[in-house]
Amino acid sequence: MSDLDIQIPTAFDPFAEANAGDSGAAAGSKDYVHVRSQQRNGRKSLTTVQGLKKEFSYSKILKDLKKEFCCNGTVVQDPELGQVIQLQGDQRKNVSNFLVQAGIVKKEHIKIHGF
Repeated sequence: MSDLDIQIPTAFDPFAEANAGDSGAAAGSKDYVHVRSQQRNGRKSLTTVQGLKKEFSYSKILKDLKKEFCCNGTVVQDPELGQVIQLQGDQRKNVSNFLVQAGIVKKEHIKIHGF
């Protein structure tokens, strides 16, 4: 029996590489601006923008967004996410184009989420 090399299978974690990659991506994900659309009730939706740098004036950006897209909005203080801009309606593409044209964020640093 000593002639046989028997290898005992060890526990294999198929997600070990993905989890290791996520920890590095989580540190870099703070550089992204996330634009999401949330469904409210019926056809109503809400667009949220999070991840803008703290040196920007959220109220001035919100004022320009509201004037540009003829919608209402607010800045919400979230304990986990910080300040989040909320706009009425599905304004994901409009907001991303506005942020790029205004020079606030580069196009590579915007992630558009939603349905």
